[in-house]
Amino acid sequence: MTQMAIALISTGGTIEKTYDELRGVLTNRTKALDVLLAQIQLEGVELTRVPLMNKDSLEMTEADHNLVAQTAGAMAQTHAGVVVVHGTDRLAITGERIVGLLGRHPRTPIVLTGAMRPYMLRNTDATQNVIEALLAVQLLPPGVYVAMHNKVLSFPGVLKDLQRGTFVQAET
Repeated sequence: MTQMAIALISTGGTIEKTYDELRGVLTNRTKALDVLLAQIQLEGVELTRVPLMNKDSLEMTEADHNLVAQTAGAMAQTHAGVVVVHGTDRLAITGERIVGLLGRHPRTPIVLTGAMRPYMLRNTDATQNVIEALLAVQLLPPGVYVAMHNKVLSFPGVLKDLQRGTFVQAET
């Protein structure tokens, strides 16, 4: 069976947060994404894990957004698809930066995803969102997308709707 080569770039975000008992806060300290990936079936997928950074997206700098965009572009040259796991607060900035760097139609689909609730919480949306992104990257034509909460939206023009806690397509 042919394996589809997918690069998975991780940047941290809520999906990777764990509870720090000593300080009483959620922090980006461990590789929760590795635990999540180990629990799902990836038959037919050859996954290249690219742990780029482990930051809350609110702490990301312009240089960080550029690094994610450049790395996605480099991975798109050697893989059939790219998934970027990203914090949701600044995910739209990175999506727009990827479009700015690579155009609306890069060589392969690039799909961003994240979670509103950490993977380690019982009511997480992380597992669903990562699975949706991994499926979407295999089915979509070249472009830059976000896949979360049972929908796929195309950049440019994706916004985080703070009232609904999800992403929406900007009205034109």
